[in-house]
Amino acid sequence: MKYYISAFLLLSVFLTACNPLKVPKSTMNHKMSATPTDVVPTKSEWILGADPPQAKVKIPISLLIKDSSNQPIKSFETIHEKKMHLFIVSKDLAYFSHIHPTYKENGLFDFTASFPTRGDYKLISEFTPKGGGDSSVETHWLQIEGEEGTAVPLVPDKELSHVVEGKKVALSFDHLMAGKTVHLIFTIKDAKTNKPLKNLQPYLGALGHTVAISADAEKYLHIHPMTTEGSGPAVTFMTIFPEKGLYKIWGQFKHKGKVFTVPFVINVPK
Repeated sequence: MKYYISAFLLLSVFLTACNPLKVPKSTMNHKMSATPTDVVPTKSEWILGADPPQAKVKIPISLLIKDSSNQPIKSFETIHEKKMHLFIVSKDLAYFSHIHPTYKENGLFDFTASFPTRGDYKLISEFTPKGGGDSSVETHWLQIEGEEGTAVPLVPDKELSHVVEGKKVALSFDHLMAGKTVHLIFTIKDAKTNKPLKNLQPYLGALGHTVAISADAEKYLHIHPMTTEGSGPAVTFMTIFPEKGLYKIWGQFKHKGKVFTVPFVINVPK
């Protein structure tokens, strides 16, 4: 049995993925935009290959993207090498996954996902229909059955420096405040030698990708670096946090052919 759910895209300031760094189609130069100004209205239909979906089981999922007239959208722009970026986070934001569904034509995207434990997960799809200047976003909450996991409290990091897969990654800001432009600077070093890594590789057409999600999982930002030049050790992003409060940030980078993800939890003041 397949399980169908449809949802309308919510076009409100910051609430669903207003990526404040637009990527013009003809160039990689990024421009700031506080709100999406050229979004194609969409609807979505999520089709699950399992009912009920279970933890630790590969679940086939299809996503049908429609226009405001309920007709499938057939053409999509390729943004950062993919027609769709899809993020999965658990309700407590302890789990994060960044995948790229396969486009099957006529508005249909397919992917397979496995969820670590029982609980609620939010699926966030980002894509740009042909003719759109800003990304459209569709989201869906999915309840997974199975073994209960250990609750992970969301608390701000005391130190914004973590070691992940042999890399020491530090996060800093020029001026952190809700509603204001802020630069996020990731500085990456070798964890053993403490030497700066100057040979980062492009990941999906950029020096890195950053996703920030509010504690209630309602506010989502997908942020790209300010420049495509250089190869580390510092990568700078620019965005605007829409409201004060807790956010979890995941920075993704590529080194020696392998992508690594480093998470941070921050408290954004007013």
